Formats: sequence, structure tokens, C-alpha cells
Amino acid sequence: MSWNKLYIIGAFFLTLASSCSKAKLDEINTDPTKLTENNYDPNSLLGQAQLKYSNLGYYQLLYQSTMMQLLASTYYYYNNGDKYINVGSFTDYQGRIFDEGYTDASYIREMQRLARLKDTVAYKNLIAIGDIMFVLILQRITDTYGDVPYTQAVKAMQGIKYPIYDSQEAIYNQMLKDLEAATAQLDTEKPGPTADLFYKGDITKWKKFGYSLMLRIAMRLIKVDPEKARLWAEKAADKTFTGINDNAILLTDASSFNSQNGTSLALRTFSDYLEVRWSKTLIDQLKNTNDPRLGVIGEVPKDGLSKNADQNLNGNTDAAVQLGMPNGYDLQGGVTDISHSPNYPGGTGSGSDFAPLGKYSRPRTSVYLKLGGPIFILSYAETEFLLAEAKARGWNINGTAKLHYANGLTGAIQSLAQLDPLAAVDANKITTFVNQNPLDESNTQNAIAEINTQYWVATGTNFNFIEAWLNWKRSDYPKLIPINYKGNVTNGTIPAG
Repeated sequence: MSWNKLYIIGAFFLTLASSCSKAKLDEINTDPTKLTENNYDPNSLLGQAQLKYSNLGYYQLLYQSTMMQLLASTYYYYNNGDKYINVGSFTDYQGRIFDEGYTDASYIREMQRLARLKDTVAYKNLIAIGDIMFVLILQRITDTYGDVPYTQAVKAMQGIKYPIYDSQEAIYNQMLKDLEAATAQLDTEKPGPTADLFYKGDITKWKKFGYSLMLRIAMRLIKVDPEKARLWAEKAADKTFTGINDNAILLTDASSFNSQNGTSLALRTFSDYLEVRWSKTLIDQLKNTNDPRLGVIGEVPKDGLSKNADQNLNGNTDAAVQLGMPNGYDLQGGVTDISHSPNYPGGTGSGSDFAPLGKYSRPRTSVYLKLGGPIFILSYAETEFLLAEAKARGWNINGTAKLHYANGLTGAIQSLAQLDPLAAVDANKITTFVNQNPLDESNTQNAIAEINTQYWVATGTNFNFIEAWLNWKRSDYPKLIPINYKGNVTNGTIPAG
């Protein structure tokens, strides 16, 4: 045998031995108990992103709830909400929506990467839902800030560390296209996601969600491009939610601190609980229309500070005694002290048992303070109100504006039972109320005002305060009277950006 042949054979076995050694070393150095991208289930990232997106806690309780005059508070911590004192603080909290929103979006993109790595066919629906979730998350960010990164967002792995900012109009346009493509990819014959906190993997409901979200984004274009808003709204109209069972709701978990309802948890804080009430603006709206929600969302606490502080002690839910607290007051003893507000109902008790807020209505504890309470993401009522507005504008939408408005009103009241069975309103009372309060279609602008006022009521009573604010920015309704509190930094205007 020649030296050349011996050299080749030797080199071959040397290479083989080296390869075997490397393979064994890799096997030895891999901990079988640790997750890798090959054995990690991407489904878990969906649930993680959904929980973080939904559970805003103090973000909306301190600002949007009182800015929109749905809640009112005398507690100084809320001064940046309905009193517009500290823009820096407001920006800080809103900035967290920006930062954490992009973190949530990164979970979604990583979920999709892992799903494609493992099996694009098996995870087809998960990947498509990822695109819908990406739009949902980024919509809140652009709704809040305007121009933000979208087309280059969350692409650090592709080398884009400094994404460009897209115009808000361009973002909405691309979102609509992305939603159309993603929703078309959903396949009811394929497996649904296994860690889906919205719909438990129900692909039919995800399809409706995709089109309902498309409608909402289309209506966000109403001021800058009404024609494009019309085209997309008409495209989505017949495929949206059809009842409250389609509502996108995230159920929280009272047994785990990280999974508890953050807004309820925040509201249970002692000072918040004692000093947060339903706003006079909201309660007056319900009173003026004899709205049956009045007797299920609010309660007047029992007399005395100690009874006020007892979160297990239910108050009086009689609709006739409910009273909203005016926004813009405090407990500092000056001219803006709540005791100087018009028709102040008076504190009760005496001495250490004095309850300074008196007879104002608070959110019903058994409905709104549950640590495992549901969080509303997007509802049938909101969708029907948007369809009512689209029809009132003369767009090609099946059904009348009056019908869609009635559906929205019915759905909004029915959905309270999804918060808690105690908040259920008798079906006959709902029907009577809806029939007694039809939409007046004789004047388009008045109809739009009426529709969006009810959108505000629906989102407010479901504690979806951030959507109440975002739709108010879009529609300019309801017409709220701003607070001009001492030291405010917005010249007495409600923050709109």
C-alpha cells in the first residue's frame, strides 16, 4: 500500500474520531432538563404576551379612568389623571406602555420564530395569531403616541437595532393589510394554540376577532382618510363579532400574584379604595337615561370610615341613591377640597370614624375588586357601535345604524354579567331600556355623538379605560368639560397625546 493511500485512510479515521468525540462532547455538555429552542413550546409565549398586554393595572387607573371622567378620586396619587398636574409623570407611565409594548411584541416574534423552526404546518394558526397579536399590541402604541416604529419594529435579530419611525397613517394602512393576510391564514381544520388566554384555541372566534380589530383600526383612519376607512370597514363588516360570547376577555388568576387582575389589585390599595368613586359625569349619564346599569355597577358605602374601609362589606346598590363624585377635587382643605363641591353629600360618622367622601358611589366591590376578575380586550358592543357609526356615515353596511346601535347597547349591558353574575341585568329591563332609547338617525353628527357616548359608557363600565380614551381621541365624544385644577400643566385641557 502506498504512503499516499495510508495518509488518506489515516486522515479519514482521524476525522471520524474527531467527529465522534465532538458529538459525544455536545451530548455530554447538553443538560437534558433545560429548555432549548428545539424542545421549547412556542405556545407559552402567546399566553405570556396576552397577559402582559392585557393587565395594565395602574397604567389606566391613574390616568385614563379619571381623564375620561369615568372615575374620580381625591387621592393625591391620581392628581395627574383628571387634574393634569404632572406631564412628566404621565409621560413616564405612558412611556412604559411604549417600552413594555415592544417587549410584548418581541415575545410574539420569538414565538413565531420558534414555531417556524419546529413545524410551520402544525403551527400555522399560532403563527397567524401571532401576526394578529402583533397588530393588536402595536395598535395601542401608535394610538397613544402617533408615529412609532412598525415596519422595522422588533427586528434586532435581523440587524435592525435602530428602527425607523413610520407615520401613524402608514402604520394603520399596513396593519389593515397585515390583518387581512393573517386572518385569511387561519384554518379551522388545523390545531389551535394551546396556551391561548383569549379564546382557548378557538380559531372561528379568532377569525371574528381579526375582522373586528380590522374594523376598529379602519375607524381610526376616519379623520385622515375617510375613504380608506370606509373601504376597510365595509370589508370587515359582515365578519365581525356576532354576540357577547365572542368578546375577547382574559381571565386572570387570583392564586398567583403575577397573574392577578392588576387594576383590581391597584384599586384594593387602602387609599385608592377609600378615595376612588364613579365620576359624576358617568353617573349623571346613566341617571338621565334611566340606565339599568346604574343599579349593578355602583354602591354607596355604609356609614363611617371603618365600614368604608371594609372591602368585604357590600354597599347600597339601589339605583335611586347612586351619586357620582365630581372630578377635580381633593382632601387638602382648600378651595378644591371635596367638601366645597356643589351638592356635597356630607361625610358620615365622627372623630376617627369620619368618612370624608360621604355618599358618593364607588365601583361595586363584588364586581370590580376581584383579583381573578376578567379583563376586556375587545367587545361585541364596541364593534356594533363602530358599525352603527359607519352606517350613520352612509357607508355600505348591512342593517341600519339604529339596529347596530341597539345591538351595541344590548351587548354592553349583557357583558356586565361576564364581569360577575351579580352584575347581570334582567333581560326584560335591557329590552325596555334599549327600546326606550333608540338612536336618532335624523342628524348624522348627533347620531355619531350618541354612539360614541355609549362606546364610552361601555368601555368605562367594563374597566377598559384606555380604549375609552383612545376612542375619545378619535371621535371627540363624549364632550367632556375639562378640569382646571390649580397648578395644571395642560392649560386646563384633557391630555390627548
